[in-house]
Amino acid sequence: MPISIAPFLRGLRARQQHFESGRSLFRRGDPVIDMHFVLTGAVHLVRYQDDGSVLILQRAGSGSLLAEASLYSGTYHCDAVAFGAIDTCVYAKAAFRKLLTKSPEFSHVWANYLAQELRSARLRSEILSLRTVSERLDAWIAWNGGSFPAKGEWKLVASQIGVSPEALYREIAKRREAVRRTNARSSSFRGARKREPGIH
Repeated sequence: MPISIAPFLRGLRARQQHFESGRSLFRRGDPVIDMHFVLTGAVHLVRYQDDGSVLILQRAGSGSLLAEASLYSGTYHCDAVAFGAIDTCVYAKAAFRKLLTKSPEFSHVWANYLAQELRSARLRSEILSLRTVSERLDAWIAWNGGSFPAKGEWKLVASQIGVSPEALYREIAKRREAVRRTNARSSSFRGARKREPGIH
């Protein structure tokens, strides 16, 4: 069950911000002054590779604290980009840390929240450690309850598993062709059986 820290943040002073799709909330190297809690939409924490490709380190959706580890850092280590239009609630980093020292209950919930995020980060790391596109796609499917990615999500999935969109498209096309051939062989077999004498 996902852990929510939202109830503990209601007493903190906050301001709401809106970002259009593709806008940066912060960039790598920026000083960490505020903490963003995602209200609506999704934000991607990304790192740009030397070859120009983008690796998604975190997908923070509604109810998530963006770049939670930055609470203990002076600067950001990646970029945050709005994936679609988003709204966030912004809290001062100093106030957030003060709440942790004053509220043992919040400290306990925060520790569990970090543990939850760590498990997700380890799973992403395990996926990226796999050598082939096929293995990474299989791991992504298992992580997402066995659901195959919808066509509109292919580019996003490619960035999540650390492969080029073209490589993922080829792998998906290969799998679809294998399914088509299997279905064709099955249909041919059923047709041949029906034509055999005595089979109705």
